[in-house]
Amino acid sequence: MKKIRMDMVFSHSSDVVSREIDDALIIVPLTFGVGDMEDDLFSMNETGTAIWNMLDGKKTMQGVIEALVRQYRAEPAEIEQDVTGIVTELLKRRMLVESTDA
Repeated sequence: MKKIRMDMVFSHSSDVVSREIDDALIIVPLTFGVGDMEDDLFSMNETGTAIWNMLDGKKTMQGVIEALVRQYRAEPAEIEQDVTGIVTELLKRRMLVESTDA
């Protein structure tokens, strides 16, 4: 997998749907082979949901991080680590794709 750069833009794969249920985000694969690492469903807490919602195919990684730093009043390095970790995992599961037309 290639290194994630701060100028990259990601969006949700068309092979998944997501729903917020009881303060958790559930991502469900629509096709075989998407998401099937440990289980078929992938759930995220409030912070993960905020990250997922900002990965809209328009914002760069840097833009997502800056917005979350403002929203959560947290250290940029901590937010960058969280965002990069979630993006890496979602890319592995093919639930995110890199946007080339941002």
